[in-house]
Amino acid sequence: MSKDIRIKKGLDLKLVGEAQPKVDAISRSQVYSIKPSDFHKVTPKLVLKEGAEVKAGEAIFYSKDDEAVKFVSPVSGKIVEIKRGDKRVILEIRIQADAQDSYVEHGKKNPNEMSGDQVKAHLLASGCWPFIKQRPYDVVANSSDSPKAIFISAYSSAPLSADVEVALKDKLTQFQAGIDALSKLTQGKVHLSVNGKVNSIFSSVSGVQLHKVFGPHPSGNVGVQISKIDPINAGERVWIVAPQDVAIIGDLFLTGKFDATKVIALTGSEVANPQYYSVKFGAQMKDVVSGKLSSDNVRIISGDVFTGDKVSKDGNLGFYSNTVTVIPEGNQYRMFGWLPFAGANKHSMQRTALSWLMPGKKYVADTNLNGEERALVVTGEMEKVMPLDIYPMQLLKACLANDIEKMENLGIYEVAPEDFALIDYTNTSKLEAQVIIREALDLMINEVG
Repeated sequence: MSKDIRIKKGLDLKLVGEAQPKVDAISRSQVYSIKPSDFHKVTPKLVLKEGAEVKAGEAIFYSKDDEAVKFVSPVSGKIVEIKRGDKRVILEIRIQADAQDSYVEHGKKNPNEMSGDQVKAHLLASGCWPFIKQRPYDVVANSSDSPKAIFISAYSSAPLSADVEVALKDKLTQFQAGIDALSKLTQGKVHLSVNGKVNSIFSSVSGVQLHKVFGPHPSGNVGVQISKIDPINAGERVWIVAPQDVAIIGDLFLTGKFDATKVIALTGSEVANPQYYSVKFGAQMKDVVSGKLSSDNVRIISGDVFTGDKVSKDGNLGFYSNTVTVIPEGNQYRMFGWLPFAGANKHSMQRTALSWLMPGKKYVADTNLNGEERALVVTGEMEKVMPLDIYPMQLLKACLANDIEKMENLGIYEVAPEDFALIDYTNTSKLEAQVIIREALDLMINEVG
């Protein structure tokens, strides 16, 4: 039986460029990249060197702090370059792909016939473990931990984000196998949240506690759902897994192979025909967007407009990205932009533009900051878009002051950077709230652990 989650605080930003529910394959990239920076707080230790031949699913590096956690190649081929930065930090590992993949064979297994330790060992050996992230801290889960529950959000409420129902409509068997495997890793429940406004394809999935979600963004954020279902207390751990990653885990058990293929949404006002594409993570971005853009002066984002990362055409698709968004670059001055009638085509949460008279209108958003960073002013605007039971402004102030005791009292363990994405967008102080929260969480990792 499902349990409804209803929130009222938040904001739905309607943008032009929603992907049509059509899935095509993208041509295979010549080079695929893995960036250790995709895995926050992971210090990589290389297993293979430059020039080594590698199979799809073969370990390339492991975590220095948790050596059981391996990170594998999405394709078979040859490691042609290992880019390093200051102090020889590994920035990127580039793999020249073979014409066709050859896989590391892990053997077909039935998770229902395995113990929790056996499932965990299989996920660690295959390279699927990095799909599992933990709260608090929003990092790759520690392999020695045992979570009180596992959360999966099959509903993304962020603007133009990929619809999980479209991406997994043909992979329900793999998804169920992934659920069967994950349920072995916790003594608690596996919670699955879906969009309450539609008849979800996940309604028939067994082994989960189903929750229907209603309300504006960030209702689809797993952190919001955790706070409403089973909040995190001091010393507790919960794990989260993205739905498509659940299907990849399930496919591992069904086929014995690590298949890095996922369905992404190529969206945004600057995409000629927004739709879905099948691609492996680490693919070159130029292969994803080539011939599909309607203009050149654009910002390519690996992810959604609130939480994604800026990527050049020479960059690559991130490990956790299910969306590529392309919007205009905000490098053009808007004359008389401060006048209300000049802002009819610009979204504003405040009534400073005529757009508030058109609640159903879709907008073309660019990257213009529309002002400079200012002093933090008590306006109550942060609270309007924060459905978590916390005081966002006070928490941000405590984070800026590096006051660990206050951060703990104000709920730092309950949040992740994505939970402050709307504050990034709406706050008139132009604070980079997500950066502040990320730095505060890193401080907590170092000082508290």
